[in-house]
Amino acid sequence: MLNNTGDNRRRFLAYFSGIGMGSTLLPGALWAEMQQDGAAPRITDEMLKTALAVSGLEFSDADRKAVLQGVNRSLTSFEEVRKLEIPNDVSPPFYFSSIVPGMKVNRTREPLRFSAPVVKRPANLEDVAFWPVIQLAQLIKTRQVTSLELTQMYLGRLHKYNGKLNCVVTFLDEVAIAQAKKADTEIAAGKYKGPLHGIPWGAKDIIAVKGYKTTWGSGAYKDQMFEHDASVVEMLRDAGAVLLAKLSSGELAQGDNWFGGQTKNPWNTEQGSSGSSAGPGSATAGGCVAFAIGTETSGSILSPSGRCGVTGLRPTFGRVSRNGVMALSWTQDRLGPMCRYAEDCAVVLSVIAKPDGKDLSVSEIPFNWNAQLDIHKLRVGYLKDGFEEVRDAAGKAMNEKAIAQVQALGVKLVEVKMPDWNIDGSSYGVESAVFFDEMIRTGRDKQMTNPGRATGFRSARLIPAVEYLQSQRARSMMMMKLAEATADVDVYLVPANGGGGGGGRGRGAATDGEKGGEGRGRGGDPNARRGVTQRHFAMANTACYPAVNVVHGFTEGGTPGSFTFYARPFGEAELLAVAKAYQDATGFHLKHPTLST
Repeated sequence: MLNNTGDNRRRFLAYFSGIGMGSTLLPGALWAEMQQDGAAPRITDEMLKTALAVSGLEFSDADRKAVLQGVNRSLTSFEEVRKLEIPNDVSPPFYFSSIVPGMKVNRTREPLRFSAPVVKRPANLEDVAFWPVIQLAQLIKTRQVTSLELTQMYLGRLHKYNGKLNCVVTFLDEVAIAQAKKADTEIAAGKYKGPLHGIPWGAKDIIAVKGYKTTWGSGAYKDQMFEHDASVVEMLRDAGAVLLAKLSSGELAQGDNWFGGQTKNPWNTEQGSSGSSAGPGSATAGGCVAFAIGTETSGSILSPSGRCGVTGLRPTFGRVSRNGVMALSWTQDRLGPMCRYAEDCAVVLSVIAKPDGKDLSVSEIPFNWNAQLDIHKLRVGYLKDGFEEVRDAAGKAMNEKAIAQVQALGVKLVEVKMPDWNIDGSSYGVESAVFFDEMIRTGRDKQMTNPGRATGFRSARLIPAVEYLQSQRARSMMMMKLAEATADVDVYLVPANGGGGGGGRGRGAATDGEKGGEGRGRGGDPNARRGVTQRHFAMANTACYPAVNVVHGFTEGGTPGSFTFYARPFGEAELLAVAKAYQDATGFHLKHPTLST
């Protein structure tokens, strides 16, 4: 038998990966043929013919000769790449854009215009725990409360309720107190930086904070530390925001389970908070932070926002830098604020939506927030077919009432129809396998809290490079169809992807956090007919459209229901303006869960 069989096999397969055939049946079949013959690790024409037959391929004599020469000459050449230590956030040198030919975006920068509500400090400071950021900012700006007082109040709640919610991976009390004191000193000196100055927040634990653990929610990385801050951490610190904690992420940004257990929904602590921005959703809904930063590849902001009843914004791809953040997909990953009010999302986005010179996918298209924007000038639509396919009676009634409330704002809803498209153009499977290739090859996946998650990373190796790129060409075609379908609206309304509007998002939720979700190329029959809402989610997600989750009522059990506003790429200002108007009219966002220790 061969010596060093494992090493030889890896080198053998590495060659085929290099020539774009590593994901076909051919390399494995060829290796099996070699092992059967007990031959030296050199490929013969007969071996190649047998392997080609097993793989359903047929090459000419000349082509086989060329392949044989290449195989036997270069079996080890691609192992050099594997010797490199490639950081998780290093992407290939090509960049995805959500803008398709003919799509127009506003590139003129305009002044930011935020609300300035009149507020009064309550006798019990903890009464402000669920206040929107825009109101907390006025408390600090008018010096009715100090950042230190606000920080200590939120830290107290985090420590008090974390045993119930399991939303914190790492408390950063010393960091928070130091940052709060600095903010107070600056504000006292007349150096007020804006509405995030002195405001406490939490970061999903796939976002790097220098000198502190960034665990990615996994037992395989629970002691991991970086000597740099993610760009969003730097930007928020520069704006004067106060970082309280690293909040839980489902393992490797999937689900609400991490190595510390399951993160809970504050409205119903018998239920998980959904994934994978589980901690940000839970902590924000529980009044333990003023806002949080979550991430999404396929539903991981929208889903926990729906479950926990918070206002979560998934921005357009290219709005916010992903530098210093664990990668799953370099063409789908997005970072966004999870807040209690649409204008809070605008406040946070105004700080983090800018190029950093590190993530070259970030656009310079300005975010022009205007709290007084006249929404009557906007074209607002709704996914009529999606709402009509809802079968749950309670959810249907809640949706119908919400649609009427949107119409009562004085806008005329026009129907948006989805293109007939069912080809999965998600890049998630292949791209995530690239980022976790070293973990799989070294066997580190055995240290994962859920080692079965690694199966998907292995399966992705069976997708040939040609087929992956063809699927991305199909993705471009889909994006153009979706752009055409939404050309007549600025903002449009879509039901909760679980179907019922009750905020409980089921298998169709398309979350990074739940197995079986649509839009990720995982599970089920890819040719199976999906519902309109699920089909829309898959399309809008892979086209990287912005969306914001909004509470639109409460179930008989007292948990929040929700729907989602969408906009065309880089239409966040209009998107949030409509969401804000709806919230101002209904007040659902002001309700909050009652927690007990």
